[in-house]
Amino acid sequence: MPNQKPSTGQEIIRLDDICQSYAMAGQSLGVLDKISLTVNRGESCAIVGASGSGKSTLLNILGLLDQPTSGRIMLNGHDMTRASSDKRAHTRNQMIGFVFQSYNLLPRLSALDNVALPLLYRGCPRSQALHRARAQLERFGLSERSSHRPAELSGGQKQRVSIARALVGEPVLILADEPTGNLDSMATRDVMDILLQLNRVEGVTLVMVTHDNELAQELGRCLHVRDGKIVEASKYRASTDG
Repeated sequence: MPNQKPSTGQEIIRLDDICQSYAMAGQSLGVLDKISLTVNRGESCAIVGASGSGKSTLLNILGLLDQPTSGRIMLNGHDMTRASSDKRAHTRNQMIGFVFQSYNLLPRLSALDNVALPLLYRGCPRSQALHRARAQLERFGLSERSSHRPAELSGGQKQRVSIARALVGEPVLILADEPTGNLDSMATRDVMDILLQLNRVEGVTLVMVTHDNELAQELGRCLHVRDGKIVEASKYRASTDG
């Protein structure tokens, strides 16, 4: 990671009237309805909502994994709404780190090789990629597990490997989809402390989908996805209290 905390305040995410729908049984199923959102560099945002509300769909759009049905998505000042698949893949690799509930580690690869993958996809020389991957594993106390495959790791260790992989390319944005959903309370606290330190100390922008309202309150903003729309936490409380 960079030695200096990145500058904050600059807009890194902008969504304008994003809609997303899917064809199901010959009909169009609307998931997101004209969502507009801005997130600045260095912010931390939790995305919460009922199951099936569209939280992960929204995160997939932010991560350029899905294209919206309509609307515009800007990342770091670049319009990515109708970018080619190659452009989207390049942008993901260069500026976004992903952390998933299911870890998404390749089972036949060691922890070291899993962490090195984003750099190898960039065309980084293997020796350099492995050197940087080892540094990330050491950072998270996993040096002695570098040769272990995912099946030989605990859930907390798998998630730390996943975070190391997300960070090895020095992203400016981390997107985490239920990163503690499969973890016990101790591992959950460990992973949250890592993510919050990355945001607060190193200035990495963090957007996290979670079903845990207590964890959501630890982030700077809490965004509720409800009926296909986003409501800020303070407005949400005001509307329900009344």
